[in-house]
Amino acid sequence: MSNAEDDKKTIIDYFEANVEKFGDKRFMTQPMGGDDVKTFSYKDVLDEAKKVAGYLESLNYPPKSHIAICSKNCAWWVMADLGIWLAGHVSVPVYPTLSAETVRYTLEHSESKMVFIGKLDEKPWAEMIKGVPTTGVDLVSFPLCPKDTMSAKTWADVIAPCAPIKEPIKRTKDEMATIIYTSGSTGKPKGVMTSFMAMTDTSKGITKVMNINSEDRYLSYLPIAHGMERWLGMCVPMYTGMQVFYAESLTTFVVDLNRCEPTLFLSVPRLWTKFQGGVLSKLPASKLDFLLKIPLINILIKKKILKLLGLHKVRYAGSGSAPLPAAVLSWYRRLGLELLEGYGMTENFNYSHTSMPGKGLPGYVGNTYDDVECRIAADGEIQVKTPGKMMGYFNNPEATAEAITEDGWVRTGDKGSLDATGRLKITGRTKEIFKTSKGKYVAPAPIENLLISNHLIELALVGGKSQPQPFALIQLLEGPKKKASTGASEREEIGKELEALLKGLNPKLDGHEHLAFLVVVKDDWLPENGFLTPTQKIKRNTIEDAYDSKVEAWYDEKKKVIFDGF
Repeated sequence: MSNAEDDKKTIIDYFEANVEKFGDKRFMTQPMGGDDVKTFSYKDVLDEAKKVAGYLESLNYPPKSHIAICSKNCAWWVMADLGIWLAGHVSVPVYPTLSAETVRYTLEHSESKMVFIGKLDEKPWAEMIKGVPTTGVDLVSFPLCPKDTMSAKTWADVIAPCAPIKEPIKRTKDEMATIIYTSGSTGKPKGVMTSFMAMTDTSKGITKVMNINSEDRYLSYLPIAHGMERWLGMCVPMYTGMQVFYAESLTTFVVDLNRCEPTLFLSVPRLWTKFQGGVLSKLPASKLDFLLKIPLINILIKKKILKLLGLHKVRYAGSGSAPLPAAVLSWYRRLGLELLEGYGMTENFNYSHTSMPGKGLPGYVGNTYDDVECRIAADGEIQVKTPGKMMGYFNNPEATAEAITEDGWVRTGDKGSLDATGRLKITGRTKEIFKTSKGKYVAPAPIENLLISNHLIELALVGGKSQPQPFALIQLLEGPKKKASTGASEREEIGKELEALLKGLNPKLDGHEHLAFLVVVKDDWLPENGFLTPTQKIKRNTIEDAYDSKVEAWYDEKKKVIFDGF
């Protein structure tokens, strides 16, 4: 095949070629609960996807209709996505823990005609279901779905018996494949339109750089509704012919990991530190340090720990979404596992920067991929030109114009610098939005507005960058503040009111926005001391810097309301 012909192939074409090549080779392994595990071959997946496409064809939707998938990672997610594409439509992932309002907005804004309801936890779904329209949208449920699926038709009833589509729609690289909703600085999700070109060329690129092949194994557990996992946990396997294993739940994670024995493993800082904490709880740091200094013994210890974690066959371990502390990187390196940090965003299908073995440096996210360019704008913003570039934001030309420069570079919203070798260091964000350690964006202003609408609160600042959940610093109004200063019983009374506020506020927010606690500060925030602007707006960086040294201790207290300085 000529290069010109190869350049026209989409991720679907490469997958179909792998079905021809591998046929009955296992593609996906799906835990079904308990000891029950279901496997799907490459041929099984294409056959099921063609049935999905056949069913969608029978519904006579207009060409390129938008079809939503609301589910945690599972084999049916991939089969539904592929089926949507084969039927000539566009898929819309819905993150599996959202508020009802965000679900409603996503489905309405994306103009979705149908929703696949999949593997979901009962509690989040009980909230999300309130945002799913009861009329005007078709519903189909996967196996492993919640009990209440709003009378959705089941996969067994409509997909399994359906005749496969006779002539799958041929897709081209310049067509839109999916709309991935991501939080913007206003808190309103924006629909990132991603083409088949972005999915295909980025998969080719990382496969070349990491030398990924059909013998590799990958555990898919980070949200596939996000761009990163969609890329690494779906597109790259479709392109390479590797195997994908799914995690059942947090409680079975170690079992799932050991079942997979991944050769490629991606995680977020929170999990890497959690793994480390688990090891050190059984083998104190001082004892581990001593054992690692003993020749031969240290080899056995390293192997034992990595085997315990299920990471003993990993040849590439990645970390992304938030900075990883240098001490954690060093700890894993002593065990023989080099964690390589990367950088990307939904708007460029996460195809931007990666560290390479032997070249990683704490504080840096690596160099660009071979076919990516990076520049630092005059204001310090990181901008990239990449094959993963989005087509724009769906139904939002103003935001698209803000996000992509006139000469075609993606504005990241992050500030950074490059060293002499081209390695990138991220130094902050150009806007106030921040990431938690789970890699989720939090827009603080809307939450702060909800807080200051309470009768006790004058000012509020939501923080929590690189923490599991955000928190809020609050300054009480003059009356309540005087009352809190008079004694413990008065503070207890105010504390109960604030706990009630927190209990009522969190259900209104998306899961990743839930406030872990409120901190009532005694300090005065004034223009005179630099905490407020002359127009009485909070100076975010100044306030965050003033309390930064206390944040870890506040998390450790595990209280819902903390009084600081009283």
